[in-house]
Amino acid sequence: MAAAIEVRDARRGDAGALVALWRELTTIGSGHSSRLPPAPSVAAAEVAVGKHLADPSGRLLVGELDGAVHAMAYLRRTAISPLHDDTTVTIEYLHVSDAARRHGLGKALIAEAVAWAEHEKCPHLAAVAPAVAREANRFLARLGLGQAGILRFANTHTVARRMAAEHAPNLLALLSSRRSVIARRAQLSRATAEPAVSYPPEPESAGR
Repeated sequence: MAAAIEVRDARRGDAGALVALWRELTTIGSGHSSRLPPAPSVAAAEVAVGKHLADPSGRLLVGELDGAVHAMAYLRRTAISPLHDDTTVTIEYLHVSDAARRHGLGKALIAEAVAWAEHEKCPHLAAVAPAVAREANRFLARLGLGQAGILRFANTHTVARRMAAEHAPNLLALLSSRRSVIARRAQLSRATAEPAVSYPPEPESAGR
C-alpha cells in the first residue's frame, strides 16, 4: 500500500518537526554545512511560522508522510528582476528527511509550488539548491529547472572583515561613507512617512 502524502502550509504545532528538519538541512553532507544559521529554538520557530501564515508573498510548506512531517520548503513570490514586471516563485530550503526519501515528497512540494505560481500568475519558477548537492540538483534538472547562478551566503561582519584584509584603498572611509548615506536615507524615509502635525490658528481673542 502506497504511503499517504499531504502538502500543506505549516502551522505553529509543526515547529518541533521543522527545527529537526533544519538540523538535518544544516549538517555536513547536506551541502549547506555551517553556512546557514544554526537551528532556532522551538519557541522561536513557532513565532516565525505565525509570521509566515500572515505573509501573502511567502509560504512555508510541510510535507507529511502517513501523518508525520518529513519535508519542508519555503516559497517566495517576488519580481524576477528590478527591471521587469514579471514575477517568480522561488523555492528555498527544500528538504526531505533521510527517513522519507524516494516516496514522492519532493515532487509533491514542487507540485504545490507550481500550483501556487499558476494561481498567482507567476510565469517563472526558481529553486535554490547547494552547488555540491548533486542529487538535489539532478532532481531539479529532471523537472526542467536549469542552473542560472550560484547563491553565496556569509555573515555581514565576515565580508566586511575580508574586504578590510584586502587593503583596498580608502576602504574604511568608503564603508563609513556608505553607512552615513544609508543612515541619512533611513532618516529621510521616516521623516516623509510621518504625517505633518497641524494646529488650528490661535483665535484673535486668545490671551486678552
